[in-house]
Amino acid sequence: MKSYHDLFSQLTSYENLELAYLKARKHKTLKDYVIDFEADLKQNLLDLQFELQTFTYRPRPIKTFIVKDPKTRRIGASDFRDRVIHHALCNIIALILGDDFIFDSFANRKCKGTHNAIKRFEKFMRQTSSNYQTPKWGGGAPKN
Repeated sequence: MKSYHDLFSQLTSYENLELAYLKARKHKTLKDYVIDFEADLKQNLLDLQFELQTFTYRPRPIKTFIVKDPKTRRIGASDFRDRVIHHALCNIIALILGDDFIFDSFANRKCKGTHNAIKRFEKFMRQTSSNYQTPKWGGGAPKN
């Protein structure tokens, strides 16, 4: 088994935190919380780096809200600075675990994503039909 060294220093490097910030802000550049974080970007990243390196980092409380689209769901959203840390962790562990995931694992993986997961599901769904077409039964188990 391959061994890895200096993972914590890689995690806490300014370059990793900066890359993580760019990933966390993707498609959210007009959100107030991103604009606020970006207003003092360098200091915010240095603060996160310091907190990680001194083991004083603590995630902030999750904000909970209700979405109705069309069914009602309760959503929990991490603070933006915590999302930066999530991406910083993924940057490191993806290099280690990426090749060990099964092919059909789509969450938080490069070149995967929701749309590819749906395409893959549809492929399997067509395979289960008798004529390789989309089944007319609308979901669940195929009817024989």
